[in-house]
Amino acid sequence: MSKKNSNVILKNCFKNYKELSHIYFSFKKKLNSFKKKTFLIAVSGGPDSLALTALAKAYSYKNKCKIYYVLVDHNIRKNSSNEAKSVKRLLKKYQITLNILRNKKIITSNMQSEARTVRYNLLTNFCKKKKIKTILTAHNLEDQVETFFIRLSRGSGLQGLSSMKQIYKINGNISLIRPLLDFKKNQLIKISKITFGKYFKDPTNKNTKYLRTRIRNLKTSLESSGINYDKIFQSIKNLASSRDTLDYYFNKIYKDIIVKKNNKIFIDLKNFHNINQEIKVMVLKKTIKDFTNSYYAARSKKVINLINQIKAKKKAKFTLGGCIILREKKHIILEKENKN
Repeated sequence: MSKKNSNVILKNCFKNYKELSHIYFSFKKKLNSFKKKTFLIAVSGGPDSLALTALAKAYSYKNKCKIYYVLVDHNIRKNSSNEAKSVKRLLKKYQITLNILRNKKIITSNMQSEARTVRYNLLTNFCKKKKIKTILTAHNLEDQVETFFIRLSRGSGLQGLSSMKQIYKINGNISLIRPLLDFKKNQLIKISKITFGKYFKDPTNKNTKYLRTRIRNLKTSLESSGINYDKIFQSIKNLASSRDTLDYYFNKIYKDIIVKKNNKIFIDLKNFHNINQEIKVMVLKKTIKDFTNSYYAARSKKVINLINQIKAKKKAKFTLGGCIILREKKHIILEKENKN
């Protein structure tokens, strides 16, 4: 399809494609509800992020807003820089300016987790410079189900199994929004192909050393066995509803037992002992995550081990998730770990 025709499709918000028009209007409704005028679109070059790019561009034609399109070159693979430039050239044809952020940190282990941390650090730093409060990512229904299976394999509880939230706070005041969680990958592929005529494939997505890839490869077998992704997604939504109810009561408990003072967090030990194990885990996860501005909370297994040690010892010192944790007579005290 020609560049001219693609621009017409974007300006018309896919109105000649019923299924895609439905996706656009759902996307538009969500963005309107956030009442923001500036967005950052996280771009990778894959079909999901290019679909998000197309939807954001269509939205910008009809709404007064400033949109930044940003790709993080993780600098892990040999040709990553050339691939990033290829995405930039493609988008330039459609009057979309792509900002490329190149990672300078050497990543040698725990690749996916470290790359994710690097990615969000670079994106949030860009947001701070440009005074952007909202990042949009292209996570979709399949990503949600894959995350469910990953967390299931790790023995996660309700918080983990309810998977990704549509709106998530990172680094304090920046909102990470996932407006495409209700849509399937094949729908996003259609948008990418119709708009840009192509998309780019990340070879690491086929690397079976990663758990997410192995789970992704199970999809055909699962669905042929009668395990339908749509039904799993519905179960995730039901779990998320239960999580939201739990969060409502948890937030009240959290405010009663947490005090921040002199760059330290104090947790009332008597009240901490009186709450159940699930809430104890939630308290420590949230405290550590918020205190260190981490993207991900500490693993439940490590937090439960910490709780057991706090219970067993009257006075002790631990480290977890970038925090020094002191078990004193009346309080659990958290300080930021000095890594210099």
